[in-house]
Amino acid sequence: MRRVAPTVLRAVLELALVFVLFELYRFGRLLARGQEAAAYENAVRVHHLEQVLRLPSEATIQGLLPDSVLHLANVYYVSVHFPAMIAFLVWGYLFRPRAEYRWARNLVISLTGIALVVHIVFPLAPPRMFPQWGFLDTMAAFGPDAYAGASGDLANQFAAMPSLHVGWAVLIAYVVHRTGPRWLAWVAYAHVLVTVTVVVVTANHYWLDGVVAVLLLTAVAVALPPPAADRPASTTPSEGGAVDDEAVLRLAREDR
Repeated sequence: MRRVAPTVLRAVLELALVFVLFELYRFGRLLARGQEAAAYENAVRVHHLEQVLRLPSEATIQGLLPDSVLHLANVYYVSVHFPAMIAFLVWGYLFRPRAEYRWARNLVISLTGIALVVHIVFPLAPPRMFPQWGFLDTMAAFGPDAYAGASGDLANQFAAMPSLHVGWAVLIAYVVHRTGPRWLAWVAYAHVLVTVTVVVVTANHYWLDGVVAVLLLTAVAVALPPPAADRPASTTPSEGGAVDDEAVLRLAREDR
């Protein structure tokens, strides 16, 4: 029990930290309520900026897909976002070096906190609220709807920028690329591609929402550099940088 207790305590503290983060996330989104007018005005500006930048029309891409694919996109949008992050944190805590886990956890906390501030100071109505621009609210049309029922009471529908769906997906891919196995990195890359596609075709986000999320993640990653890679300490370099052969032979004789 004495050996297990510190590990259990650390796990409980990590769970408490994630719970506090979720509560702050929910509270911050609730603070942004009541800004509908500003959110619609900002949406007009973002939509116009995308036209100026000649970005592909999200409405056109959405219109190319059959209803069954849009329904599957809704399912992915609703059901994968939080479970993927929870699985990522659990994987990091259980299977990666402690320094790597703490770094990844701090990336998540920092990115999410900054995103909440942006949600409050820059409320933005998502594309699905603008049928006059050719958008279809796929969640209302085909389900499941993340903003209906009890879940809708916890959600702020005017927090489109930045897209934390995209931000979290790219963060997971970045960390797994650095510290995880290759096969899992490919899964994370696929999650990024699917997430970007899903948030666009469901009309929950503009292209620029994802771009801003990646820019914020880049800034956070620069401010929180990854831990130095562990180096084996079995041999000691000499002054010229080469290994002292006599010292190696001496250690080998001692081992025998």
